[in-house]
Amino acid sequence: MRVFIQAVLVAAVLAAPVASFARQSNAPLARARVRAELVQLENAGYNPARRDDATYPADIRAAQARVAAQSGRHTAAANGEPLSGYH
Repeated sequence: MRVFIQAVLVAAVLAAPVASFARQSNAPLARARVRAELVQLENAGYNPARRDDATYPADIRAAQARVAAQSGRHTAAANGEPLSGYH
C-alpha cells in the first residue's frame, strides 16, 4: 500500500509541470489576438498615446464601430465591448 501511495505522489509531481506548460501555451495566442485588435483600432483612427480621459470612452467606441462596420460585426461595437470578447 505504501508503494502505491508513493507512486501516486511521484506521478502527481511529474504531472504538475506538464499541466502548467499546457496553460502557458495558450498565452501567446491571446496576446497575439489582443495585439491584432489594437492594430485594427489604430488603423480605424484610435490613438492610445493621446491621453484625454474626457474623450476616451467615445474615442475607442467610435474606432470599435468603424472596425465592426468594416468586418460586419455591428453588435460588439454598438455595446461598447471589445471586438475580441476580452474585457
